[in-house]
Amino acid sequence: MGKKSKTFAVLGVAALLAIGAGAPASAQEPAAQASVPAPEASAEEPQAAKSITILRALDKITARISELEAPDNEPIRFGSLSIQARTCRSEPPEEKPETYAFLEIDDIDKSGAATRVFSGWMLASSPALNPLEHPVYDVWVISCRIPEEGVS
Repeated sequence: MGKKSKTFAVLGVAALLAIGAGAPASAQEPAAQASVPAPEASAEEPQAAKSITILRALDKITARISELEAPDNEPIRFGSLSIQARTCRSEPPEEKPETYAFLEIDDIDKSGAATRVFSGWMLASSPALNPLEHPVYDVWVISCRIPEEGVS
């Protein structure tokens, strides 16, 4: 085999390796573009009681981790974030365990102006699928809880 043949063979192998190495990178599209379908409510389910979304939040500056409880449609604060859980749902125990919540998160600046930094579904089992992209805070869903009747 001549010098040119060896060079082309090496370049061909390098190209194949580069193509193979590029495949996983192309499969890792930005998570924000991943679309999570809305859960379907079955006709057998009663009207959902007001649920409480259990969230975990991280302040990246202080390394403080907090567990938050967000009742449906009531804003809560974590640092400069205003978090509003619209709905939260957990699959029944006999199905594959999954908890998902629809969240709207606004960043409130010092003047009081709100900027929407996240609006969408978060899944407890895949927090990186549709994450909050914020330089200071991380927020992810842990579980849902439905308060018992008569208990406040």
